[in-house]
Amino acid sequence: MPHVSNDRTTKRKAALIGVLSAGVALGTAELVSAATGPNSSPVTAVGSSAIDLAPVWLKDFAISTFGNYDKPVLLGGILVALVVFAAVAGIVAVRRFAVGAVMIGLLGAVGALAALTRPSASPLDALPSLAAILAGAAALHLLLGGGSSADSPDGSPSRRKFLITGTGAAVYAALGASVGRILQQRAGDVAESRAAIKLPAPVSPAAARPNGHSFPIPGLTSFETPNRDFYRVDTALVIPEITAEEWTLRIHGMVDRPVELTFADLMAKPLIERDITLCCVSNEVGGPYASTARWLGFPLAQLLREAGVQAGANQLVGTDHAGMTIGTPLDVVLDGRESLLAIGMNGEPLLPTNGFPVRQLVPGLFGYTSATKWLVDLELTTFDKYDAYWTERQWDPIGTVLTASRIDVPKPFAQVPAGPVTVAGVAWAQHRGIGAVQFRVDGGEWQSTQLSTEVSPDTWRQWRASVQLDKGLHRFEVRAADGRGDWQPEERTRPFPRGATGWHSVAVTVT
Repeated sequence: MPHVSNDRTTKRKAALIGVLSAGVALGTAELVSAATGPNSSPVTAVGSSAIDLAPVWLKDFAISTFGNYDKPVLLGGILVALVVFAAVAGIVAVRRFAVGAVMIGLLGAVGALAALTRPSASPLDALPSLAAILAGAAALHLLLGGGSSADSPDGSPSRRKFLITGTGAAVYAALGASVGRILQQRAGDVAESRAAIKLPAPVSPAAARPNGHSFPIPGLTSFETPNRDFYRVDTALVIPEITAEEWTLRIHGMVDRPVELTFADLMAKPLIERDITLCCVSNEVGGPYASTARWLGFPLAQLLREAGVQAGANQLVGTDHAGMTIGTPLDVVLDGRESLLAIGMNGEPLLPTNGFPVRQLVPGLFGYTSATKWLVDLELTTFDKYDAYWTERQWDPIGTVLTASRIDVPKPFAQVPAGPVTVAGVAWAQHRGIGAVQFRVDGGEWQSTQLSTEVSPDTWRQWRASVQLDKGLHRFEVRAADGRGDWQPEERTRPFPRGATGWHSVAVTVT
């Protein structure tokens, strides 16, 4: 390419050329991903690989800092890095086109490598990234003028030509990305499939919730979590979309009789209904990642016994539609607790974000060892033979839920009037139940609270108390004892590797 002066205008134009070329590459990739599947999209594949490779401390930071926005923040960060790299490639390409083209191609190569290393990858998953490499190089050549004599004396494209080609590239990039994303989505198919499901009546309904199971206190977490508010912590950048009609579950491994079930088969079985609280091991002390629902499903232990569990099996590995694996201790599933293959929650089919069409849940275990969403495969094996996703990353392989308690009312740093102050919250220790909750003010004596009536040892309980406070800054602390009488430890620990411990505290100003 001809020599180009290094003035600011030329560098800005060159940087824009690089960014537009990368945009064309990504737009092309998204269009091709409509045929190969959303997980083959370079941005999605790179983001998923970033999640897998991120150290524990970074994952904890992302979840605690960004909450449900951790995935958009990750994707935004990837796009920002891509824009910066592409801008540099554009500047380099003006002087040395081949080097700039290789830099644009490198972005596609990273996407292809990420796509091919996903758990459920096939060779076709590299196609979007390969198409991106070709499209990006072609766009770079075109936007640089292609050596045309119409170029300006400094070697850059003439202003008019650049305006036309640049606008065209921008429009193509935007339309390609938007249309590609739309074509990748099967939301309409899934919504139609979900709407057609009429959940059967359970042969064993959940017991009626007793009087006093919930306190009418503004700001206190409700006993039952609405489906759309149910916490979500998982590694899926793209929610797996599978209809009930195409769903199957394979049960294999160390069993006498391998089983394959369709959704219709599962619907025809005698289903049971239970209230169960789920929580995430990533929850910090006082964190929001716990929710309760009324679940409808088939007993998992019964299904495994029908398959015939072989001697020596001690791990149940669940795999989701995208290849994510979760390992569950088998003895816990078979010890009498009501583990479920769930198809419904709170009276309706699961939402896609909650695992539609079928998910697994085991009361008393954190979600990372028990609650496979979008479940399509169950393999009986041993811990010695197989490390599931989180076990590979050194998390505790059992995942027993720790006793936890939280202050919901008053909120942190709230201003409340002097006099009687209501303090309230929730506590949970699934499958052991909550036996007592105490609170204290300003490090004083522990005081008893009133507990809501227990619905089940597998659900949380609300608690409340009232205390007389004078003006000034005050600090509440809370602790709970499980049904065995064991109190939460005071020592604060981080979630890794088996869950956070410590007493939740809230500071308020009394006016």
